[in-house]
Amino acid sequence: MTNAKVWVDEEAAGKTGLPWWERLSEDFWQQADGTELDARHPLKVHGSAGVERIMRTSLSATVCAAMAASLAKRGRVREEFEALRFYEPLARAGDPSKVFLPPPKGIPITAHELPGSDIRRLQLSFTSPFQPLNPYARPQFAAMQRNASAHAQHWCHGDRPRPTLIVIHGFAADPYWLNAHALSLRGFYRRGYDILLFTYPHHGRRAERGDWFSGQGLFGRGLVSFNEAPLHAIHDLRVFIDYLQGQGVRQIGVAGISLGGYTAALLAAVDDRLAYCIPIVPAVSPVDVFLEWQPTGMLLSRLMRSQDLGVSEMRSLLAVHNPLTYVSPMDGRRMLIVGGAGDRVTMPRHLRLLQQHWPGSELHWFPGNHVLHLGRGVYLKRMAELMDRCSQD
Repeated sequence: MTNAKVWVDEEAAGKTGLPWWERLSEDFWQQADGTELDARHPLKVHGSAGVERIMRTSLSATVCAAMAASLAKRGRVREEFEALRFYEPLARAGDPSKVFLPPPKGIPITAHELPGSDIRRLQLSFTSPFQPLNPYARPQFAAMQRNASAHAQHWCHGDRPRPTLIVIHGFAADPYWLNAHALSLRGFYRRGYDILLFTYPHHGRRAERGDWFSGQGLFGRGLVSFNEAPLHAIHDLRVFIDYLQGQGVRQIGVAGISLGGYTAALLAAVDDRLAYCIPIVPAVSPVDVFLEWQPTGMLLSRLMRSQDLGVSEMRSLLAVHNPLTYVSPMDGRRMLIVGGAGDRVTMPRHLRLLQQHWPGSELHWFPGNHVLHLGRGVYLKRMAELMDRCSQD
């Protein structure tokens, strides 16, 4: 069951020239939703959805507290929104080369082998030369120390260059072991793949001292910093891609969960070196997600009213890092989108937006929610099939 309003008319977009945030209904975040699994697995879908609606409130309260604290200083809201307007013309132009500036070549990366595992693991790091696109954000980023160092754990066989899967974690879910378990990465390693587990800015070793929790800096340093974080992530991911290619790796793909799925789709939208892309439960329109959650919905609505902004205008201020903003160089047949029919953190309608934007892509539903992936083995099998097919080119 789907609501017709969910769909963005891509054909009309070519005729009108309107960007996605103006073609998407203002009430997108309020629309009814559903999948073909609702009738086939009603207990699994609706049961997991009900549980997650309750869990979502605690996540929303955490995000809301971080955002509110970052904007509490007198005059900060007006200042932030004035600075945010810098991004709208860049998003409207839809030219990724003007937003995602390529990193310098030859950035030195240190590698330390980690003991205590039957898998050969290297801890990679480098000092990121990323500079915020918006001059307003540069003093804030210059003051950060831990976030300026990029980190990844590299599972590599070491015998020869092998097809490599880059994995991007979700918000506040950065532990390598957690992502290895969620995606059964040992199985892919035994299948012959090398794995690179990327640490997102403001998470894990990149979280600044004094942050309340891993990931707090993503929302806790203002809206402009929130816009720059995905740009920073893409920059550092491209450095790691350069590194892998320098090691002789030819086939590189990406998968990500939640925030990581959003970032994986964005990476595939701006870099033509990827063999495949697998976004898992990605949130495709952050503004609509935050409006639906509570209490973030109340906070964001209040902020929008204070600046006399509608939903589409608010989307435009955050669209610079949205995968829907750019025409991807990737063939849609190399993309597998995975979603939970009972997901109430990222509603199913978001995944349909991404599939429609990516013609030829596959959309797989499992009967669980954002965290509980019932039937995970089925989509892991589909992942392996896509990876094998795209890594043979």
